[in-house]
Amino acid sequence: MAAQHTTVHLVRHGEVFNPDRVLYERIPGFHLSERGFRMAHATGQFLARHAETARPAAVFSSPLDRTLDTAGAICEEMGWDVNSLITDPRLIEARNEFRGKRIGHGEGALWKHGNWKLVLNLWRPSWGESYKEIAARVQDFVYEKVDEYPGQHVLAVSHESPIWSFRHLLETGHPEHNMLLRKTALASVTSFTFEVGTHDFVSIQYADPAADVL
Repeated sequence: MAAQHTTVHLVRHGEVFNPDRVLYERIPGFHLSERGFRMAHATGQFLARHAETARPAAVFSSPLDRTLDTAGAICEEMGWDVNSLITDPRLIEARNEFRGKRIGHGEGALWKHGNWKLVLNLWRPSWGESYKEIAARVQDFVYEKVDEYPGQHVLAVSHESPIWSFRHLLETGHPEHNMLLRKTALASVTSFTFEVGTHDFVSIQYADPAADVL
């Protein structure tokens, strides 16, 4: 009997090594910390336990170092050939004008040199790429994969804002949200299930396999 559903699993990357606590946004060179790798492996083990019934037909990742590290660890645990991993720019982190700055300290602090002007609107957001733009590119990716892999599972590693903005769009009809209320933990899995042949979503499931590691 043919499968009736298609599921896209969006995984957030693990903890990043960032001793200077800067906002790394899309800056290259920010890899997972030692704990971040353990988180990614824990999520990979979680996914491997479900591989018999939910083995992905394809694995994708944002092109940034931290997501590639996470995807590589997951592929290792699942026995997936990491060379088959595909990067997609639609999964990348949200653009942010505070990139490279230490948000809470020094010259990059929100209250210094007019930086506060960038956070006047938490719903746009006024400091960078809008939630509407973020959700639209993730939606484009997800719907494309739903069409390409009917009745199968697809895995993609991305970032907190893209995952939550898209989820909020599906659940409420709009992507704007309070960033302090997101439920997208490090190395978590948010699974979007659709009816085969449509973009009508059936359910959204959430798992936090690396909670004990954190």
